[in-house]
Amino acid sequence: MPLLPAAGLAQSQVQLACSGTLLEARGSAELKRITANLRFSLALEAEAASSEAALASLQGRLAVVRTTLKNLQVVDLEVTSPTTWQRPASRPSPERVVAGLQVSGQLAPARLQDLVRGVGGLPGVRLAPVATEADRPGDRAARATLLRAAYQDALQQGLDLAGAMGLKGVLKPIEVLLEGGSRPGLKMVMAAEAAPFDPAELAAPVDRLSLQVRFCAR
Repeated sequence: MPLLPAAGLAQSQVQLACSGTLLEARGSAELKRITANLRFSLALEAEAASSEAALASLQGRLAVVRTTLKNLQVVDLEVTSPTTWQRPASRPSPERVVAGLQVSGQLAPARLQDLVRGVGGLPGVRLAPVATEADRPGDRAARATLLRAAYQDALQQGLDLAGAMGLKGVLKPIEVLLEGGSRPGLKMVMAAEAAPFDPAELAAPVDRLSLQVRFCAR
């Protein structure tokens, strides 16, 4: 029985040997994981009358952001190269040059409140939604669980379809096409309020997997 990734389906012609009735079924499964880390991203901007001044201001703000994130024990810190663009004049504001970049990283869930209050309140910072992430060492076991559940789902659908067609023989799997992935739990980080931001309120990361199975009913 060939086990093929879904991405290769359009690029390969698979000859299926079935002396009975060919049935197709799609199975799916999902698994809620325990939150191990938070993945954040933010946009940082500064503006001035010239590109040189805007970039200098951006560099100063980035230094403050870096120091604050270091104190929060952020890991996997990534900073994009800066870009500049013109902001058109509008009454009563004159034309300005805006410099900006993106910053992302990973931190412990317990640091959520500190991230929002300590970093979100800095000049020029705009926080994006924070994503929850599962513990990587558990990925393999989680995928094995999803594979079994998704296949059983597809098998049951195949059996139901065979029964509806009056086929009472055994279903033999002859092709399996895998799909899958994970969806991190998200929560929009807003401006700091009196009530603390609770990491327990963030949606847990959810792994999903789906597969398509072709059965031969004989």
